[in-house]
Amino acid sequence: MTELAVLDPAIGFIEEAVDPTLDLFEEIERLKQEKNAILLAHYYQEPDIQDIADYIGDSLGLARQAAATDADIIVFAGVHFMAETAKILNPTKKVLLPDLNAGCSLADSCPADAFAAFRAQHPDHIVVSYINCTAAVKALSDIICTSSNAEHLIRQIPEDQPIIFAPDRNLGRYLVKTTGRDMVVWDGVCIVHETFSEKKLIRLKTRYPDALVLAHPECEEAVLRHADFIGSTSNIRRFARESEKQQFIVATEEGILHQMRKDCPDKEFIPAPPESGCNCSQCPHMRLNTLEKLYLCLKHEQPELLMDEATRIRALQPIERMLEMSAAIK
Repeated sequence: MTELAVLDPAIGFIEEAVDPTLDLFEEIERLKQEKNAILLAHYYQEPDIQDIADYIGDSLGLARQAAATDADIIVFAGVHFMAETAKILNPTKKVLLPDLNAGCSLADSCPADAFAAFRAQHPDHIVVSYINCTAAVKALSDIICTSSNAEHLIRQIPEDQPIIFAPDRNLGRYLVKTTGRDMVVWDGVCIVHETFSEKKLIRLKTRYPDALVLAHPECEEAVLRHADFIGSTSNIRRFARESEKQQFIVATEEGILHQMRKDCPDKEFIPAPPESGCNCSQCPHMRLNTLEKLYLCLKHEQPELLMDEATRIRALQPIERMLEMSAAIK
Protein backbone atom coordinates (compact mmCIF):
# COMPACT_ATOMS: atom_id res chain seq x y z
CA MET A 1 0.00 0.00 0.00
CA THR A 2 1.41 3.41 -0.93
CA GLU A 3 2.19 5.56 2.11
CA LEU A 4 0.44 8.90 2.24
CA ALA A 5 2.60 11.95 1.69
CA VAL A 6 1.76 15.56 1.09
CA LEU A 7 3.25 17.10 -2.04
CA ASP A 8 3.67 20.84 -1.70
CA PRO A 9 3.14 22.25 -5.23
CA ALA A 10 5.39 25.19 -4.36
CA ILE A 11 8.27 22.78 -3.72
CA GLY A 12 7.60 20.30 -6.53
CA PHE A 13 8.96 17.17 -4.84
CA ILE A 14 8.32 15.04 -1.77
CA GLU A 15 10.10 16.69 1.14
CA GLU A 16 10.93 14.02 3.67
CA ALA A 17 14.03 13.06 5.61
CA VAL A 18 15.74 9.97 4.19
CA ASP A 19 17.43 7.55 6.58
CA PRO A 20 21.16 7.97 5.84
CA THR A 21 21.77 4.28 6.58
CA LEU A 22 19.50 3.17 3.73
CA ASP A 23 21.11 1.68 0.64
CA LEU A 24 19.15 3.75 -1.86
CA PHE A 25 20.23 1.59 -4.78
CA GLU A 26 18.75 -1.50 -3.09
CA GLU A 27 15.62 0.36 -1.98
CA ILE A 28 14.93 1.76 -5.44
CA GLU A 29 15.39 -1.68 -7.02
CA ARG A 30 13.05 -3.18 -4.43
CA LEU A 31 10.39 -0.55 -5.07
CA LYS A 32 10.67 -0.98 -8.85
CA GLN A 33 10.03 -4.72 -8.50
CA GLU A 34 7.24 -4.24 -5.96
CA LYS A 35 5.38 -1.67 -8.03
CA ASN A 36 6.18 -2.97 -11.54
CA ALA A 37 7.90 0.32 -12.28
CA ILE A 38 10.47 1.19 -14.96
CA LEU A 39 13.07 3.91 -14.55
CA LEU A 40 13.94 5.82 -17.71
CA ALA A 41 16.87 8.23 -17.51
CA HIS A 42 18.38 10.76 -19.87
CA TYR A 43 22.14 10.89 -20.42
CA TYR A 44 22.23 14.26 -18.65
CA GLN A 45 21.25 12.82 -15.26
CA GLU A 46 23.78 12.45 -12.45
CA PRO A 47 25.90 9.24 -12.62
CA ASP A 48 24.14 7.49 -9.71
CA ILE A 49 20.77 7.81 -11.43
CA GLN A 50 22.21 6.61 -14.73
CA ASP A 51 23.67 3.56 -13.00
CA ILE A 52 20.35 2.47 -11.53
CA ALA A 53 18.18 3.20 -14.59
CA ASP A 54 16.51 0.44 -16.57
CA TYR A 55 17.17 2.39 -19.74
CA ILE A 56 19.47 5.32 -20.47
CA GLY A 57 19.19 7.19 -23.72
CA ASP A 58 18.51 10.29 -25.76
CA SER A 59 15.06 11.64 -26.54
CA LEU A 60 14.35 9.26 -29.44
CA GLY A 61 15.37 6.18 -27.47
CA LEU A 62 13.43 7.31 -24.42
CA ALA A 63 10.29 7.94 -26.47
CA ARG A 64 10.56 4.47 -27.97
CA GLN A 65 11.01 2.88 -24.54
CA ALA A 66 8.06 4.82 -23.15
CA ALA A 67 5.90 3.65 -26.05
CA ALA A 68 6.88 0.01 -25.64
CA THR A 69 6.91 -0.52 -21.87
CA ASP A 70 4.46 -2.81 -20.09
CA ALA A 71 5.30 -1.37 -16.67
CA ASP A 72 2.48 0.03 -14.53
CA ILE A 73 4.56 3.00 -13.41
CA ILE A 74 7.05 5.02 -15.47
CA VAL A 75 9.54 7.02 -13.44
CA PHE A 76 11.21 9.58 -15.67
CA ALA A 77 14.60 10.82 -14.52
CA GLY A 78 14.77 13.71 -16.90
CA VAL A 79 12.89 16.96 -17.35
CA HIS A 80 9.23 17.89 -17.54
CA PHE A 81 8.71 17.63 -21.31
CA MET A 82 10.16 14.10 -21.28
CA ALA A 83 7.70 12.96 -18.61
CA GLU A 84 4.93 14.64 -20.62
CA THR A 85 5.96 12.63 -23.68
CA ALA A 86 5.77 9.41 -21.66
CA LYS A 87 2.29 10.34 -20.45
CA ILE A 88 1.15 11.26 -23.96
CA LEU A 89 2.16 7.77 -25.08
CA ASN A 90 0.80 6.02 -21.96
CA PRO A 91 -2.42 7.66 -20.78
CA THR A 92 -3.42 4.76 -18.51
CA LYS A 93 -0.04 4.45 -16.79
CA LYS A 94 1.19 6.45 -13.83
CA VAL A 95 4.08 8.70 -14.87
CA LEU A 96 6.28 10.11 -12.12
CA LEU A 97 8.91 12.84 -12.18
CA PRO A 98 11.15 13.12 -9.09
CA ASP A 99 11.02 16.93 -9.17
CA LEU A 100 8.24 18.76 -11.03
CA ASN A 101 10.47 21.84 -11.22
CA ALA A 102 12.86 20.01 -13.56
CA GLY A 103 11.95 22.10 -16.55
CA CYS A 104 13.80 23.00 -19.75
CA SER A 105 15.12 26.39 -20.85
CA LEU A 106 14.53 25.48 -24.49
CA ALA A 107 10.90 24.45 -23.89
CA ASP A 108 10.39 27.62 -21.83
CA SER A 109 11.65 29.72 -24.75
CA CYS A 110 8.60 28.70 -26.82
CA PRO A 111 5.33 29.55 -25.00
CA ALA A 112 2.35 27.86 -26.62
CA ASP A 113 0.28 31.02 -27.05
CA ALA A 114 3.13 32.88 -28.76
CA PHE A 115 3.85 29.87 -30.93
CA ALA A 116 0.19 29.56 -31.96
CA ALA A 117 0.30 33.18 -33.14
CA PHE A 118 3.59 32.53 -34.95
CA ARG A 119 2.13 29.52 -36.71
CA ALA A 120 -0.94 31.52 -37.74
CA GLN A 121 1.36 33.89 -39.63
CA HIS A 122 2.51 30.95 -41.81
CA PRO A 123 -0.71 29.00 -42.52
CA ASP A 124 0.73 27.06 -45.47
CA HIS A 125 3.70 25.72 -43.47
CA ILE A 126 4.01 22.29 -41.92
CA VAL A 127 5.33 22.44 -38.34
CA VAL A 128 8.26 20.25 -37.31
CA SER A 129 8.93 20.67 -33.59
CA TYR A 130 11.93 19.39 -31.68
CA ILE A 131 10.80 17.10 -28.87
CA ASN A 132 12.28 19.59 -26.36
CA CYS A 133 8.98 21.50 -26.15
CA THR A 134 5.85 21.42 -24.04
CA ALA A 135 2.86 19.19 -24.69
CA ALA A 136 0.91 22.31 -25.68
CA VAL A 137 3.45 23.12 -28.40
CA LYS A 138 3.50 19.49 -29.53
CA ALA A 139 -0.28 19.76 -29.90
CA LEU A 140 0.29 22.66 -32.33
CA SER A 141 2.78 20.65 -34.41
CA ASP A 142 2.52 18.28 -37.35
CA ILE A 143 5.68 16.23 -36.74
CA ILE A 144 7.88 15.90 -33.67
CA CYS A 145 11.59 15.18 -34.14
CA THR A 146 14.70 14.56 -32.06
CA SER A 147 18.30 15.44 -32.81
CA SER A 148 18.76 11.78 -33.83
CA ASN A 149 16.09 11.77 -36.51
CA ALA A 150 15.43 15.41 -37.47
CA GLU A 151 17.38 15.37 -40.75
CA HIS A 152 15.89 11.98 -41.68
CA LEU A 153 12.35 13.28 -41.12
CA ILE A 154 12.81 16.59 -42.93
CA ARG A 155 14.16 14.80 -46.00
CA GLN A 156 10.86 12.88 -46.16
CA ILE A 157 8.82 16.09 -46.47
CA PRO A 158 8.14 17.14 -50.10
CA GLU A 159 10.55 19.84 -51.24
CA ASP A 160 7.74 22.21 -52.24
CA GLN A 161 6.22 22.05 -48.73
CA PRO A 162 7.22 25.08 -46.58
CA ILE A 163 8.38 24.20 -43.06
CA ILE A 164 8.38 25.89 -39.66
CA PHE A 165 11.02 24.45 -37.34
CA ALA A 166 10.79 25.02 -33.57
CA PRO A 167 11.95 25.70 -30.95
CA ASP A 168 15.78 25.46 -31.19
CA ARG A 169 17.34 27.98 -33.57
CA ASN A 170 20.77 26.32 -33.55
CA LEU A 171 19.41 22.90 -34.46
CA GLY A 172 17.15 24.60 -37.01
CA ARG A 173 20.03 26.45 -38.66
CA TYR A 174 22.10 23.26 -38.70
CA LEU A 175 19.25 21.42 -40.44
CA VAL A 176 18.84 24.21 -42.99
CA LYS A 177 22.52 23.74 -43.81
CA THR A 178 22.47 19.93 -43.97
CA THR A 179 19.15 19.49 -45.80
CA GLY A 180 19.18 22.59 -47.99
CA ARG A 181 15.62 23.41 -46.89
CA ASP A 182 14.78 27.08 -46.36
CA MET A 183 12.84 26.72 -43.12
CA VAL A 184 11.25 29.37 -40.90
CA VAL A 185 12.99 28.86 -37.55
CA TRP A 186 11.66 29.79 -34.11
CA ASP A 187 14.22 31.74 -32.04
CA GLY A 188 14.73 29.48 -29.01
CA VAL A 189 17.89 28.17 -27.33
CA CYS A 190 19.20 25.74 -24.72
CA ILE A 191 21.10 27.51 -21.93
CA VAL A 192 23.73 24.74 -21.80
CA HIS A 193 24.53 24.36 -25.49
CA GLU A 194 24.69 28.07 -26.25
CA THR A 195 27.34 28.69 -23.58
CA PHE A 196 30.26 26.79 -25.12
CA SER A 197 33.13 29.13 -25.95
CA GLU A 198 34.67 29.02 -29.42
CA LYS A 199 37.79 30.82 -28.20
CA LYS A 200 38.33 28.38 -25.31
CA LEU A 201 37.58 25.43 -27.59
CA ILE A 202 40.31 26.54 -30.00
CA ARG A 203 42.77 26.79 -27.09
CA LEU A 204 41.73 23.33 -25.89
CA LYS A 205 42.29 21.89 -29.36
CA THR A 206 45.81 23.35 -29.30
CA ARG A 207 46.40 21.61 -25.98
CA TYR A 208 45.00 18.31 -27.28
CA PRO A 209 45.96 18.32 -31.00
CA ASP A 210 45.00 14.67 -31.52
CA ALA A 211 41.55 14.99 -29.96
CA LEU A 212 38.40 14.90 -32.07
CA VAL A 213 35.67 17.43 -31.28
CA LEU A 214 32.22 15.89 -30.88
CA ALA A 215 29.33 18.37 -30.72
CA HIS A 216 25.57 18.37 -30.31
CA PRO A 217 23.70 20.29 -33.04
CA GLU A 218 22.10 22.52 -30.39
CA CYS A 219 25.51 24.25 -30.08
CA GLU A 220 26.12 27.62 -31.72
CA GLU A 221 27.39 27.53 -35.31
CA ALA A 222 30.73 29.03 -34.16
CA VAL A 223 31.32 25.86 -32.12
CA LEU A 224 29.92 23.45 -34.71
CA ARG A 225 32.37 24.65 -37.35
CA HIS A 226 35.21 23.15 -35.28
CA ALA A 227 33.49 19.78 -34.80
CA ASP A 228 34.79 16.57 -36.32
CA PHE A 229 31.41 14.94 -35.64
CA ILE A 230 27.98 16.48 -35.00
CA GLY A 231 25.19 14.35 -33.61
CA SER A 232 22.72 13.53 -30.86
CA THR A 233 23.94 12.32 -27.48
CA SER A 234 23.48 8.65 -28.43
CA ASN A 235 25.28 9.18 -31.75
CA ILE A 236 28.12 11.04 -30.03
CA ARG A 237 28.47 8.09 -27.65
CA ARG A 238 28.41 5.60 -30.53
CA PHE A 239 30.97 7.57 -32.57
CA ALA A 240 33.44 7.65 -29.68
CA ARG A 241 32.96 3.95 -28.99
CA GLU A 242 33.63 2.99 -32.61
CA SER A 243 36.45 5.47 -33.28
CA GLU A 244 40.10 4.41 -33.18
CA LYS A 245 41.01 7.79 -31.68
CA GLN A 246 41.90 8.00 -27.99
CA GLN A 247 41.00 11.60 -27.10
CA PHE A 248 37.73 13.47 -27.54
CA ILE A 249 36.53 16.98 -26.68
CA VAL A 250 32.79 16.74 -26.06
CA ALA A 251 30.50 19.75 -26.57
CA THR A 252 27.25 18.77 -24.90
CA GLU A 253 25.96 18.41 -21.33
CA GLU A 254 28.69 16.63 -19.41
CA GLY A 255 26.39 13.89 -18.06
CA ILE A 256 27.05 11.93 -21.27
CA LEU A 257 30.71 11.58 -20.28
CA HIS A 258 29.77 9.06 -17.59
CA GLN A 259 28.54 6.52 -20.14
CA MET A 260 31.35 7.31 -22.57
CA ARG A 261 33.96 6.60 -19.91
CA LYS A 262 32.21 3.37 -18.98
CA ASP A 263 32.13 2.37 -22.65
CA CYS A 264 35.80 3.17 -23.22
CA PRO A 265 37.81 3.37 -19.97
CA ASP A 266 41.03 3.50 -21.98
CA LYS A 267 39.99 6.69 -23.82
CA GLU A 268 40.06 10.29 -22.62
CA PHE A 269 36.96 12.48 -22.72
CA ILE A 270 37.36 16.22 -22.15
CA PRO A 271 34.31 18.47 -21.61
CA ALA A 272 34.24 21.47 -23.93
CA PRO A 273 34.64 24.72 -21.97
CA PRO A 274 31.77 27.18 -21.49
CA GLU A 275 32.15 30.95 -21.55
CA SER A 276 32.00 31.11 -17.75
CA GLY A 277 34.94 30.26 -15.53
CA CYS A 278 33.40 26.92 -14.60
CA ASN A 279 35.01 23.83 -16.15
CA CYS A 280 31.69 21.98 -16.28
CA SER A 281 28.57 22.21 -18.42
CA GLN A 282 25.66 20.82 -16.45
CA CYS A 283 21.97 21.45 -17.04
CA PRO A 284 20.62 22.90 -13.78
CA HIS A 285 17.15 21.56 -14.57
CA MET A 286 18.31 17.98 -15.19
CA ARG A 287 20.33 18.05 -11.98
CA LEU A 288 17.30 18.87 -9.84
CA ASN A 289 16.62 15.14 -9.82
CA THR A 290 18.62 13.33 -7.14
CA LEU A 291 18.83 9.76 -5.88
CA GLU A 292 16.98 10.78 -2.70
CA LYS A 293 14.14 12.43 -4.64
CA LEU A 294 13.97 9.40 -6.92
CA TYR A 295 13.61 7.08 -3.92
CA LEU A 296 10.87 9.21 -2.34
CA CYS A 297 9.12 9.54 -5.69
CA LEU A 298 8.87 5.77 -6.01
CA LYS A 299 8.01 5.26 -2.35
CA HIS A 300 5.06 7.66 -2.40
CA GLU A 301 4.26 7.53 -6.14
CA GLN A 302 4.47 11.30 -6.30
CA PRO A 303 4.89 13.76 -7.97
CA GLU A 304 2.65 12.39 -10.72
CA LEU A 305 2.58 13.97 -14.17
CA LEU A 306 -1.04 14.75 -15.09
CA MET A 307 -2.29 16.14 -18.37
CA ASP A 308 -5.41 17.51 -20.01
CA GLU A 309 -6.78 14.73 -22.23
CA ALA A 310 -7.61 16.98 -25.18
CA THR A 311 -4.03 18.28 -25.25
CA ARG A 312 -2.67 14.75 -24.90
CA ILE A 313 -4.65 13.49 -27.89
CA ARG A 314 -3.55 16.38 -30.11
CA ALA A 315 0.08 15.99 -29.02
CA LEU A 316 0.02 12.23 -29.61
CA GLN A 317 -0.50 12.50 -33.38
CA PRO A 318 2.81 14.25 -34.25
CA ILE A 319 4.74 11.94 -31.88
CA GLU A 320 3.25 8.85 -33.53
CA ARG A 321 4.12 10.36 -36.91
CA MET A 322 7.71 10.75 -35.73
CA LEU A 323 7.92 7.14 -34.55
CA GLU A 324 6.52 5.89 -37.86
CA MET A 325 8.79 8.05 -40.02
CA SER A 326 11.91 7.16 -38.01
CA ALA A 327 11.29 3.41 -37.74
CA ALA A 328 14.33 2.69 -39.93
CA ILE A 329 16.70 4.51 -37.57
CA LYS A 330 18.51 2.26 -35.08
